[in-house]
Amino acid sequence: MAEGLLIPLVAGIIGLGVLAQVLAARLQVPSIIFFLFVGVIIGRPGLGIVTSESFGEALPAIVGLAVAIIVFEGAFHLEIDRIREAPAAALRLVTVGAAIAFVGTAVAVRYLEGLPWELSFVVGALLVATGPTVISPILAVVPVRDRVAAVLETEGIVNDVTAAITAVVLFEAVNPTVPAERLVQGFAIRLGEGLLVGLIVAAVLYYLLRYVDLSPGAAPRNARLLTLAGALAAYAGANALASEAGVAAAATAGVALGNMDVPYKAEITDFKGDITLLVLSFVFIALAAQLPPDALFDVGLAGVGVVVAVAVVIRPLLVLVSTVGDRFTLGERLFISAVGPRGIIPASVATLFAVELRTAATELGDPALAQQADLLLGTVFLVIFVTAIVEGGLARHIAQYLDVIPMRVIIVGGGKVGRALAERLENRGENVVIIERDETTAETIRNAGYMAVIGDGTDTDVLREAGAGNAKTVVAATGDDDANLLVSQLASSKFDVEHVIARANNPDNVDAFEDLGVRTISSSMATAWAIDNQIERPAIAHWMTDIGRTGDIQEVEATNEEIIGKSIQEIGPMLPDASMVALVSKGDHDSAEVPNADYVIERGDHLTLLGRTESVREGMKLLNPG
Repeated sequence: MAEGLLIPLVAGIIGLGVLAQVLAARLQVPSIIFFLFVGVIIGRPGLGIVTSESFGEALPAIVGLAVAIIVFEGAFHLEIDRIREAPAAALRLVTVGAAIAFVGTAVAVRYLEGLPWELSFVVGALLVATGPTVISPILAVVPVRDRVAAVLETEGIVNDVTAAITAVVLFEAVNPTVPAERLVQGFAIRLGEGLLVGLIVAAVLYYLLRYVDLSPGAAPRNARLLTLAGALAAYAGANALASEAGVAAAATAGVALGNMDVPYKAEITDFKGDITLLVLSFVFIALAAQLPPDALFDVGLAGVGVVVAVAVVIRPLLVLVSTVGDRFTLGERLFISAVGPRGIIPASVATLFAVELRTAATELGDPALAQQADLLLGTVFLVIFVTAIVEGGLARHIAQYLDVIPMRVIIVGGGKVGRALAERLENRGENVVIIERDETTAETIRNAGYMAVIGDGTDTDVLREAGAGNAKTVVAATGDDDANLLVSQLASSKFDVEHVIARANNPDNVDAFEDLGVRTISSSMATAWAIDNQIERPAIAHWMTDIGRTGDIQEVEATNEEIIGKSIQEIGPMLPDASMVALVSKGDHDSAEVPNADYVIERGDHLTLLGRTESVREGMKLLNPG
């Protein structure tokens, strides 16, 4: 393609990618669905605007650098503390689960499509990878519990790396002159070199960010640019040592740096997220455009059978095996089984493999090899298309049906009171949505990182859009008492919300609110209580005010069978250090009491835990695993 046309083409692809992301966000579905459709429409299967000749020989290098940024960004978010939410399941998913997916997919491809065993195992290795590029957008619109998100994110990051390396090594087996022992050796070398280079780059970046003056006037910007350069350097350096070792290096550098205490971490995260979205949209659209016109159709019913085997048989089997005996509910296990879309790694590597096979077929005059290349590419992209569209598009509905989305807390009113409350609740891990009628205020709320719905909280449709049907608490916190009363009544009568709390701006309205059964907080009385606490009990007032910094106080219903029937004295050693049971009630807060050592916990008891923030969170999971 002429150089004059290349720049408009690249700009056009990026523009279409941005529009696809906006549309996906609006419809709350993963953006990969729209990337694939755009690629097919403008590529060889559709209008033919973008073809393999459009980028010449530069496409592999472009894809490689894009994958480095995407993998690094996903790994950067993979915090060790989150992995600890489900350590056993995460480890089994990337070992036993990956092995089941690898072998099971290879067998399905071999017997359904008739590809040689070597290529069947290459396809099996590629389709092990789920990847952060498809998992992260799903989790952005489906706010599942942390333990479920941690497992899916860990699986995506780790399997992206191992799948890419395994596929490249196995691809060498297509050449019968490569001894079998070289395959294991090649995998180990690539993985080891990738880990080493990634750790070195992370250490260098940590030193530069932590101990070198990056210019006081532009330190955040320089920190962002250094990190981006480090991701690319890790990939390029490792790839120079061994092909595809760069993916492991980028992932290792991302995980290591993301778990270090580096300055400007929030700025780095936001910057890399924006860069990743741009390169992700470009690469997905460009790769989808490379599909031969008949690639998806040539695989026929055999390819559909592979998709069914991968999504309906193999994926549920490996998830059920990997999560056995863990603390996941059946609904959570089924959700993880239903969410395993494939992403950028299989798409990019399969495209490069197909190019190599077609080149070899031309040189050797072997049309069968070219047909195998099309089958490989068609199978991989068919799995990507179907799993992305079906699993990604239906993920939210599946989560709602299986009841794996934590109940929401809806705050009507995004003023200072509402935002302060949202901050405290989100710091405790609650799933908070703010309803605000003023668009400017709503934009400020969103910029602060909170989910906001623009509309009138007294409108039933707006409450429903915010998720009132799945809310455990609705707080009416506007400056209008009439609006707060109406919101409270709607939440109780229309949505049967468990906890409804209203703010009374005029203390004279408190009795009227409570006569209607609404739990009410008077603004003036709340201020008086706060001042009184500072005077009479400053230590506890400081503790309560600074929740999330030094400590926490939480009430949780006891549901764990291991706790029911035990005394306070018996469960004391089971609780994390620096936490204790301060109060016990039967769900009626008027009956709350300080328990003695012999008090026996009964099902449905509400226990108030007091202690350090981390200890209280762990104690809550012990008392109520669900």
